[in-house]
Amino acid sequence: MSPSLSTLRTRALCVLAATVVAAATLTASGAGAQASDGKASSSPSAARATNPVTPGDFTGFGFDQCLAPNQKQMDTWLATSPYLAVGIYISGDSRACRSQPNLTPTWVATQLAKGWRLLPITLGPQASCQPRFPRYSDDVKIDPNPGTKQVYGPSRRQGVAEADKTVKDAAALGIVRGSTLWYDLEGFDSSNERCRESALSFLSGWTTRLHKHGYVSGVYSSAGSGIAALDSARINRPTRFTLPDMIWVARWDGVANTSSSYLREDGWRPGRRVKQYKGGHDEVHGGVRINIDTNFLEVGRGSVATPETRCGGINVSFSTYPVLRPPANGVKPSKPHVKALQCLLKEKGLYQGNIGGGWSKRLVAAMNAYQRSAGLGLDRVWWIRGWVSVLASGDKVVLKRGSVGPAVRRVQRALNATGVGKAIAITGVFDARTDAKLRAWQAKAKVPVNGVMQDASWAPLLKGRR
Repeated sequence: MSPSLSTLRTRALCVLAATVVAAATLTASGAGAQASDGKASSSPSAARATNPVTPGDFTGFGFDQCLAPNQKQMDTWLATSPYLAVGIYISGDSRACRSQPNLTPTWVATQLAKGWRLLPITLGPQASCQPRFPRYSDDVKIDPNPGTKQVYGPSRRQGVAEADKTVKDAAALGIVRGSTLWYDLEGFDSSNERCRESALSFLSGWTTRLHKHGYVSGVYSSAGSGIAALDSARINRPTRFTLPDMIWVARWDGVANTSSSYLREDGWRPGRRVKQYKGGHDEVHGGVRINIDTNFLEVGRGSVATPETRCGGINVSFSTYPVLRPPANGVKPSKPHVKALQCLLKEKGLYQGNIGGGWSKRLVAAMNAYQRSAGLGLDRVWWIRGWVSVLASGDKVVLKRGSVGPAVRRVQRALNATGVGKAIAITGVFDARTDAKLRAWQAKAKVPVNGVMQDASWAPLLKGRR
C-alpha cells in the first residue's frame, strides 16, 4: 500500500529537520564569523568553519542578480535597501554568469556574518524542450530518453551528477551542510510528456543526492511549468519522485507573498517557500543601482525571536509611555511605568534602588544621570523624549523586515513611545507593522523613509525625536 500523503509530508519534514540539525552541530557558533567589531574573520578557513546554515529561519525580502555584487554594493544595500536575502549563482554550466569575480569564500563568510541570508543557485542542464538552451557549446540539456525501463534513468543520473558538482562548489565557498541549495529549472512546455517526466526525474535525482550530502534541496521554476508539475506530482504521484524540500516560485504578479494560483496552498507549508514576484528591473538604494529580481521568503520557522526577561520579570513593554511627574496633590505617577523606568536605568548602572515603582531621590538622580549622558535637558519630570531615548538606547545595528532580537524590541518600544501611528506589539520580530510604523516615524522625523534602521534613523531616535 502506498503511504499516505500526510506520511510523505512528515518524512520530507524529517529529512529537512535532520539535515538542518546535522549542520547546526557542525556550525554551533552560528554567526561567530562576525568579530566584535562587526567585520568578518580575516581567515577564510576560520570563516568557513563558523558560517551559519543559510537561509535559516526567515520571513522577509530578498533579491537575486546574475553577478554577485561587490562588497561596497552589498554594504550599501544592507544599510539602505529592504532586502536581507540574496540569490547567488554558484554553479552550473548553463548559468549566464559563469565568471563570478566577487564570489569567494571570504565574500560568502562576510555576507553571512553581516546578517545576509544566501540563496545559492545552480543553473545546469535544462528541460529538453526549453528553446533557449543550451546556452553554450559545452553545456547539455536534460536527457529526455525514458530508458529501457521507462523510468527516465538517464535524466535521474544527470541530476545526481549535478548535485555532486554543486555540493563541491558550495563547500568550496563555505556554504555548510544543512543549507538549502537551489536548482534553477527555467520554464518549459510541461504538456510535453518526455520533457516533463525527464525534468522531474532529474530533480528527483538532484534532491536524493543532496540529502545524502547533508544539504536541503530547493527548486526554482516558473509557477506554470516546473512548480505546477512538481505540485501535480505531489498530489497525484506522491511515490514516483523524491520532491524538493523547498520551492522557489517564479510568478511575477507583484504580490509580496508566497502564493500562486498555479500552486495548491497546502504544499510546502509551513516555511518552505520563496516567491519571485517581480522580474528584472533596476533599483537604486544608497546611490547604488543594481538590476534585480525581487523575492519574498517564508523559510524555516520564519523570523522568530527568543523570549525576553528584564530585571527578573519587570514589564517594560507598553503601547504608550506617559510623562512621569513627582507625586503631588495626591496624584502619583503610573507605578508599572515607574517600575519600567527603574529597570531600564538599573540595567545601565544608573539606578541603585529597589524596583518597586516608588518615586525617590535615587530615581531622580538616575534620571538626571541618563538625561545628562544622552544630551537631554535635566529635569525632575520624565518626558516622552526621555522614554524614546532610553528605550532605543543600545548598539546601533542595521534592522529591517525579517530582523529579530533585542534590538528590534528596543525600536518597537521606542516607536510606541513616540506616539506616531497605531501602537504595535513588542515581539522582537521586525514585521510588516513594525516596518509601517518606522516609515511613519521616519517621515515625521524628516529622515530617509526606507523602513531600515541605520545611522540616519538611530541618531534622532536616540535623541528622543518624536
